[in-house]
Amino acid sequence: MNELQAQLQEWKAAIERFVPRWWPKALAVALIAFGLILPQLFSTTSNFVNTEILALTYVMFALGLNIVVGFAGLLDLGYVAFFALGSYAFGWLGSGWFFKAHVHVLTHGPPSTLPGIHLSFVLILICAGIFTAFAGAIIGVPTLRLRGDYIAIVTLAFGEIIRVFALQGPSLKIFGMPLTGGELGISGTDAPYLPGVGMFSELNIRPWYYTIFVLVLITLFVNLRVRDSRLGRAWIALREDEVAAVSMGIPLVRTKLLAYSLGAAFGGIAGAFLAAYTTLIDAGEFQFGFSIFVLSMVILGGLGSIWGVVLGALLLANINYYLIPDVFNSLPGTFGLNFSLTDLQVSIFGFLLVIVMVLRPQGLIPEQRRKLELTRGIGETELDEPEVDRAWASVEPGEAVK
Repeated sequence: MNELQAQLQEWKAAIERFVPRWWPKALAVALIAFGLILPQLFSTTSNFVNTEILALTYVMFALGLNIVVGFAGLLDLGYVAFFALGSYAFGWLGSGWFFKAHVHVLTHGPPSTLPGIHLSFVLILICAGIFTAFAGAIIGVPTLRLRGDYIAIVTLAFGEIIRVFALQGPSLKIFGMPLTGGELGISGTDAPYLPGVGMFSELNIRPWYYTIFVLVLITLFVNLRVRDSRLGRAWIALREDEVAAVSMGIPLVRTKLLAYSLGAAFGGIAGAFLAAYTTLIDAGEFQFGFSIFVLSMVILGGLGSIWGVVLGALLLANINYYLIPDVFNSLPGTFGLNFSLTDLQVSIFGFLLVIVMVLRPQGLIPEQRRKLELTRGIGETELDEPEVDRAWASVEPGEAVK
């Protein structure tokens, strides 16, 4: 086994010598260009483009949850709460639900004359992010002194509380107006409008695709910048050893609450976008299974790995919304079996996770931060001798002790 590991390390070192250092940036540019061209290859009402819109929305959900679970190590099983709050934020601020109010801010077209609260699409996304960030901090307060499974239990309880709140919303009145639509949901939301793009329509879903594509790019940029910041290192220190991190002066309360807030903000913005795209805020969508689905994306890609989470979210979302309904469901009939693979959806995801846990325990694309830290002379005892020599050779005088 040691000889095999040594041979693999030699091959890896040889590959690294021939691969340019700028190839990750070139690959990122190529993927962005491919993402921009993709909807042009299909019709304006393509089912595949529709699936990719949903997949990119789940990428944003997964990146938000990765901040909480992957970076800070806080097992959050109530992430569906931020999806629900973001969706209701769009329903409250972008429809005639609160019919007694007459508020119009930067609206265009018919919504500018209708009763209710009508804000521009961009303002609603910003408000949804702020609202869910505040809610994330509130939900995070009871978990400050908890660890591990206890955090999961408390966050799960908050997710269920929000679901029950959504179902019982019609009995909660504000100036005689119900807070939510319960099982009937909130419908008739405003169609988004963006300058230079016009009013969004279901007959042309390309503007929807480009909007969520830009939102995902913004989310990626924030994730990458925060991961490499002092705050990101504080999150990872808490994840690795909370007692040691606190003893070194990391503020526990502020650091945890910032993780909850930032992760919730991305979940709220994605929830608001999804509500605008589906034009219906239904309390039946806010089930516990949503949190497990998004958490599976994070685990499949690799905890703490930004690009791994993106890959895991794209894979599971496409399997769930495209392959199973449109491709896999034809397989049982081919072999004379009388059932739908949609009924085995959870089993399929569970099988995929088991396969990944066996073959790739750290996820499809493991987190690279640990590797970067090791190459700067930190924790070098976990490397073999050749890697230690290369790591210290790359360290400038005095750098390792900063």
